[in-house]
Amino acid sequence: MGMVGLEQPLLSFPDAAEVPESKRHFELRTLLYQFLKLAFSEVAAIGCDQFVYWDPTNLRACLSPDAFVRFGTKDDLFRSWKVWERGAPHVAVEILSDSDASELGWEDKLERYRRLGVSELVAFDPETAERPLRIWDFVGDDLLERRLLEPWAQSRHLGGFWLPVEQPDTGWTLRLSHDPAGTRLFPTLADLAAREAEGRRAEAEARRAAELRVRELEAELRRRSP
Repeated sequence: MGMVGLEQPLLSFPDAAEVPESKRHFELRTLLYQFLKLAFSEVAAIGCDQFVYWDPTNLRACLSPDAFVRFGTKDDLFRSWKVWERGAPHVAVEILSDSDASELGWEDKLERYRRLGVSELVAFDPETAERPLRIWDFVGDDLLERRLLEPWAQSRHLGGFWLPVEQPDTGWTLRLSHDPAGTRLFPTLADLAAREAEGRRAEAEARRAAELRVRELEAELRRRSP
């Protein structure tokens, strides 16, 4: 005879898993998180490699995007993201790694993003110079890949353009820019520090030039004095 009236035990959703990550992948993911947090943390929650769960009855119904953005909610130090409590991310980004190399592996991940209900999915492959950027948009009840005719693509949620940018230390990186040419990139902490240092250098050079001009004028006055 079955037991009646017993509540089902609450599931415990893990916050982390031991998954190896290459140093390059870590650098690309960190850069991505930095410019998204600087740009949007006042108006959105920003995630970076946290588990995202969309089914409260299934521990395996989860993903861990390299970055994600959900507008209209506070950015706090959440340990994992539960869609039934906070809503689905508006934007998710995947930096492709060896585990995504096979078509079967990526199709499985793409199906998970369909079930998650993300509005914009960005995939970036730093090893593929011919086609490093791919984007899917949620239309109806499906994720449909966008046809990209340029190396850049406009984000429909972030007010900028996704594009690959080559850097000396990390090679190809994924950046967000205010313009498709990439002349006004959303800054990282390193970018802000470089701008501040450049401003200090320009200020010091202007001060030295002014002091030199004063000395030249003083010397000219001395020469003209009887």
